[in-house]
Amino acid sequence: MKVIGITGGVGSGKTQILTYLQEHTNCRIIVADKVAHELEEQGEACYEQIVTLLGRGILTEDGRINKSEMASRIFGDRNLLIRINQIVHPAVKEYISKAIAEERGKGQIDYLFIEAALLIEGGYSGIVDEMWYIHTDEPVRRERLKLSRGYSDEKIDDIIKEQLTEEEFYRHCSVVIDNSKALQNAFQQIDEKLGEDLCQKQ
Repeated sequence: MKVIGITGGVGSGKTQILTYLQEHTNCRIIVADKVAHELEEQGEACYEQIVTLLGRGILTEDGRINKSEMASRIFGDRNLLIRINQIVHPAVKEYISKAIAEERGKGQIDYLFIEAALLIEGGYSGIVDEMWYIHTDEPVRRERLKLSRGYSDEKIDDIIKEQLTEEEFYRHCSVVIDNSKALQNAFQQIDEKLGEDLCQKQ
């Protein structure tokens, strides 16, 4: 089993790439953001620490963390964001490390793909076999974000400013999939990379 990290800037089309990989390889896909949300549920690893940090006013009537309220508290407070990340990111990484060990033990899949925006910053190079960068030209990313999410230019500027530069992505990733054109073009690059491991699911 090969463990591959998938990363790239906002609007690069990682979701479509992951869908293609899910349909065409014998794999498991772990999305770090989804894991984080799971770990913030009642009884999970991050719940009590977040409630202790933000107070019980962060909870809904049924005791769950109100994600909108949490986001509004964190927005504009870099200190608080750092403290939340210090709770969530190590827990997510531990979850993923355990998942890798479990899948290696089972020996049933060819690939484990891990998608995380902070794959490089989080030090995942130490637990994956290969890092893929989904590159998309910035004008294309901006257009996608406006159409799919309704983001303004100002919001896109703020997000891009917080992300790694192209040079940093290239430096840390051994494989680059260019998703600046039609999706089929990116899929062809994946086909060439994975070759005979594609199971061609119908």
